[in-house]
Amino acid sequence: MEHGSVADASASTFSIVEEDHTLANSVRFVLNQDPRVAFCGYSIPHPADNKVNIRVQTTGDPARDVLKDALQNLVVMCQHVRGTFDNAVDGYRANKHAEEMDVDEQQK
Repeated sequence: MEHGSVADASASTFSIVEEDHTLANSVRFVLNQDPRVAFCGYSIPHPADNKVNIRVQTTGDPARDVLKDALQNLVVMCQHVRGTFDNAVDGYRANKHAEEMDVDEQQK
């Protein structure tokens, strides 16, 4: 849910339910890398609530568009991390399997 001014689209607060520090801090990090962002921060209204508020103020672009771009960038980053992890696991398993099959190594 977006809370912002109709007159000024460059500053808005976005409430995201069923999320916590994990997503909020990641989004904050990506937003702060964007040169269009003048300020970004997040808060959790109450520890018992699964809700985060992310405040975005830009240099002029609509905050909604900047947040959308940041979320898309975060998805790309997560896909890259997942791909790198999967490749490392596959490499480890292939190497481990090759060591188990090496009969000469086991006879020593």
